[in-house]
Amino acid sequence: MADAAATAPVTAALLVIGDEILSGRTKDRNIGYIADYLTAIGIDLKEVRVVPDEEDEIVAAVNALRQRYTYLFTTGGIGPTHDDITADSVAKAFGVPIDEDPRAIAMLLERIRPEDLNAARRRMARIPHGAELVANSVSKAPGFWIGNVIVMAGVPAIMQAMLDEVAPKLKTGVKMQSVSIRADAKEGDIAIPLGEIAKAHPDVIIGSYPFNDERGFNTNVVVRARDEAKLRAAQAAVEAMLAAWHGRAA
Repeated sequence: MADAAATAPVTAALLVIGDEILSGRTKDRNIGYIADYLTAIGIDLKEVRVVPDEEDEIVAAVNALRQRYTYLFTTGGIGPTHDDITADSVAKAFGVPIDEDPRAIAMLLERIRPEDLNAARRRMARIPHGAELVANSVSKAPGFWIGNVIVMAGVPAIMQAMLDEVAPKLKTGVKMQSVSIRADAKEGDIAIPLGEIAKAHPDVIIGSYPFNDERGFNTNVVVRARDEAKLRAAQAAVEAMLAAWHGRAA
């Protein structure tokens, strides 16, 4: 049982918060970065949701996702403006109060003069009770971590700094390994035998991704697994299938 627990996947969801994302005014630059980052450290990003700056929507999404995955990361909505309501919404989801946190005020004062720490900027120091702060080396306004929910800024540079801050504290699983095989075939030509290989290797993830090159329509086959022996066995099966297909097509 201990070995199974040690090799169990660590999963995550990402909740992107902001009307500006849904309207198209701001183009999200965080999803791909977070997906790459988590994959590299052995965490599977399983779901991404985008919700507006509406308390009920944020609360419902937080409560659904935090129960389903090992971690829930959020981006956006922790700034100084009236529509930055992520902190309040997360506090409501957990059923805890929210107040100015002296630790957060001290962080803000590292960058802001006391006389400039107005009511709007003090909003960035409102932290749900029981949360740990996530340091922000870029602008000092912190994120926070409560339960398995990690709340980060939406500005990419700040989000990246916060992710670097929390990464060493995250539980991670066995890293996913992958190999990409250029098929030199159209996706429809190899779909049936590729499906048969996938059934024969249930612990391996096999995907086909069409693209265009100088040959016209082409396909990359990507094989992914945590166990290297299973990865190599599936890779060999795919390569053998492609060799057979090219032999028939010649």
